[in-house]
Amino acid sequence: MISAISSRAARTLTSTANRRLASTLIVADHDGSAVNASTLSTVTAASTLGDITVLVVGGSEDVAKSASNVQGVSKVLHASTEGYIGGENVAEAILAAHSSTPFTHILAPHSNLGKNSIPRAAATLSASPVTDVIEVQSSDTFVRPMYAGNALAKVKNSDDVKLVTVRPTAFDKAADTGGSAPVEALSFTESPSSPAFVSASESNSDRPDLSSAAVVVSGGRGMKNGDNFKMLESLADKMNGAVGASRAAVDAGYVPNELQVGQTGKVVAPDLYVAVGISGAIQHLSGMKDSKTIVAINKDKEAPIFQVSDYGLVQDLFDAVPEFEAKI
Repeated sequence: MISAISSRAARTLTSTANRRLASTLIVADHDGSAVNASTLSTVTAASTLGDITVLVVGGSEDVAKSASNVQGVSKVLHASTEGYIGGENVAEAILAAHSSTPFTHILAPHSNLGKNSIPRAAATLSASPVTDVIEVQSSDTFVRPMYAGNALAKVKNSDDVKLVTVRPTAFDKAADTGGSAPVEALSFTESPSSPAFVSASESNSDRPDLSSAAVVVSGGRGMKNGDNFKMLESLADKMNGAVGASRAAVDAGYVPNELQVGQTGKVVAPDLYVAVGISGAIQHLSGMKDSKTIVAINKDKEAPIFQVSDYGLVQDLFDAVPEFEAKI
């Protein structure tokens, strides 16, 4: 009996010690002036993984300051660079931070930057990254979707350092005020293979960002052409929402790739998702089925989108959308 109690107590002490020694480095996604919402969600995901250090690569001092204001953050490392903020340079900054102070976990949002930098750093550290995590069950056990979200895999990672990308929509956002973490400069050697920055071309819009909007109005192949997306833009503007699209609409050239929602596009989970002229292919559903409320408009009553929608309207979209907008 004494032996059993002693063994159990030892396991408890070891578990407590491991939690105390855990530490996490979060790679911040930012727009050059402040960390974005996906970084706040990643902080929440890491809340049970020890002290949190946020790594900001590039950007102004305002970005580092915004990271230091986030509740739950213990320290901020600012790696200044005039080079291109892409996977190569960010991976080098991750390795420099980890070399200076070894971490048990390295997390990043499952964004273009995270997907491009975490695997590079993992390869150098001889670790296996766990990607698109939607639940952190313990320090070494994570849940991630498979087969376009039709199955969930519980992954146990035994690497000394766990490298993880987090699906932002699966976690609440940490408060972006109330913190007071110190900011330290981090020096790193830029990757010689990093692309050279030439110019950036992006469309400016007064609408909310698609990834974090509370309302999203998306169109599919049923829109027939790009000009007809103007009616969705008008509807979205009335609801202060963002405009999205299915892969079929993007591949047809109706709208740019940055509006694509789905497995190979952006994953969204707004309070309201309006799917217009979208059949509901599994690849699209994997990117929006976690939305709080889903409204589908399609003239095909057998469309798969109706199986996941909370409200469905079987009607020609060219009649339904103008009527919908008029009633708002």
